[in-house]
Amino acid sequence: MCVLAIHFQAINEAPVLLAHNRDDSYERPVSPPRVHYGRPKVICPVDRKDGGTWIGVNQHGLAVAVINRGRPGAEPPDARSVFVLCRELLNCASATHAISKCCEELQTGKYSPSHFLCVDRRFGAVVHYGGEINVVPLRPGLHFLSTAPLDDPFDPRQEFARRMLTLQRLDSPVAFLAAASRVFSRKADPEGRRGLVISGPGFGTVCSTLVALTNRPSHAVFHFAPGPPSETPYDDYSAFLRQVLSAERNGRPAQSK
Repeated sequence: MCVLAIHFQAINEAPVLLAHNRDDSYERPVSPPRVHYGRPKVICPVDRKDGGTWIGVNQHGLAVAVINRGRPGAEPPDARSVFVLCRELLNCASATHAISKCCEELQTGKYSPSHFLCVDRRFGAVVHYGGEINVVPLRPGLHFLSTAPLDDPFDPRQEFARRMLTLQRLDSPVAFLAAASRVFSRKADPEGRRGLVISGPGFGTVCSTLVALTNRPSHAVFHFAPGPPSETPYDDYSAFLRQVLSAERNGRPAQSK
């Protein structure tokens, strides 16, 4: 039931803007974003059960996110975690490389049905996987992804997010982040409609992430709400994202840890 908004190459100063709500079991442990030192540096939250992540950015300005398509019983018997693969893709130097590696891994058949977003300032695509692999390049503009495929007109959560965000003037990263924080904090009704924050017995929206990848690393933004954003304020991790991106801009080798 996760939902992701992607604003790609539509604002000159910020080629990649993301808003993501993760829905999962309340009992699945999560750690907030931190910098992972290595080559390349990465900032991402951690899924403590599998050790991977569902969204992150590396020093090359590559952002990767994954949404499980949520088909119970569709997992292969020797399934490998899609969160672990998401974290591994953040070791790539570009979106093109990450997409290629993603497709190569998915061809092993060891992953549950899922959607992977791989995007940087130059190129982006969504890899849909459900037995077959389908790569859909991103066109400049506003896109949405959920358990349904990219820009599915029949998915109510995508259509709600699109309708609400297109009512706003998304002409700057500040405008996008402000609008996205409101829309992605909107609680759904009991039927799960007219909102993006869901709650239920044992399952619901467990965290939210807002990202702005700008031409100037010093203006990049990373906000993370460690709970449903309707009730939990976003914490600002932008300084850590800027540290990660500055490693590439300054040409310094990333430190090991």
